[in-house]
Amino acid sequence: MENFTFYSPTKFVFGKGAENEAGKLVKAYGGSKVLLHFGGGSVIRSGLLDRVKASLDAENIPYIELGGVKPNPRSGLVYEGIDLCRKEGVDFILAVGGGSSIDSSKAIAAGVVYDGDFWDFYCGKPIDTALPVGTVLTIAAAGSEGSGDSVITKEEGMFKRGASGEGIRPKFSILNPELTQTLPAYQTACGITDIMAHLYERYLTNTKDVEVTDRLIEALLITMKNEGPKVIADPNNYEARANIMWAGTMAHTNSCGVGRSQDWNSHNIEHELSALYDCAHGAGLAVTMPAVFKYVMDHDEARFTQAAQRVWGKETAEEGINAFRDFLISIGMPSTLGELGGKEEDIPVLVKNLCYGDGRTGSISGFVTLDENDCTKIYQAMI
Repeated sequence: MENFTFYSPTKFVFGKGAENEAGKLVKAYGGSKVLLHFGGGSVIRSGLLDRVKASLDAENIPYIELGGVKPNPRSGLVYEGIDLCRKEGVDFILAVGGGSSIDSSKAIAAGVVYDGDFWDFYCGKPIDTALPVGTVLTIAAAGSEGSGDSVITKEEGMFKRGASGEGIRPKFSILNPELTQTLPAYQTACGITDIMAHLYERYLTNTKDVEVTDRLIEALLITMKNEGPKVIADPNNYEARANIMWAGTMAHTNSCGVGRSQDWNSHNIEHELSALYDCAHGAGLAVTMPAVFKYVMDHDEARFTQAAQRVWGKETAEEGINAFRDFLISIGMPSTLGELGGKEEDIPVLVKNLCYGDGRTGSISGFVTLDENDCTKIYQAMI
């Protein structure tokens, strides 16, 4: 196990009706004027946004609104939010929604206090300082409610890139599993896939003797394997929703990733799919992960065999990967590039953007270093 420092200061408020505490929590963390940042649609129709506003009104905290966040959140709205916050004197950002709203809020929070272009952070500059961010989560998926990470798509060139730093770790996150019960089955399944991806990205490590975190990851994968089908069959199964929501948070606080190298190649490869085709991130991961896993399996077959035996009840590495792929298909996820709207003739563009776009120098690194030839073969395996 490698040396590490782990610091996860986010306050999690979990359970039914927890969104009604938003105003008190903003006040407790020093917010005096809030940007409410959200997508639209369901948070308005469900009355959630009105309940959050009422909680702010009860604490006499003024707010302004910026809706319009889309899946695979865009840089244009981030720039708009930065300008709005500066103009209005906002000192706290409250994201209401899923990972897209939270990631966009984090980008705005970092950009408001930065003299340069916020995109600098998405080219590798760590985020040390930002406006405080809180979240009211509506989908168990991205884990952004408990992480110091954010992913944004730059509209100029359509590059989808991530940024990290303790400055954007949320001050608090409100998690009410009831808010996820109205999600369509497809969106729920995308969330399940994303959670499992966050676990596998940490599981694929070159660090030896990490039994504690191996076992934590395996336990959470088993939870997803068991609870996922329950919510697909019965969207109103609160207990299954609750287990999935907390698993999603635990998967991405990095409590499962400390002391070990991590992968993230599947995420990088998928980001090009959702940037080009605007597909759901979880759906893209469902197609990407089995292709990546089979391509890199020989690098450390014992690691894949361990997952096969401990998580999937299979004997061999390949059987475990197939079982994972079959599970994703069983909950309604796609399995081919074509199902995402992709075409074989797009592969050179995907590879170019992945390996050379926005400052990259020809490869991506993680569990295995992959060059453009490797990435081409992986995309071809998705057809």
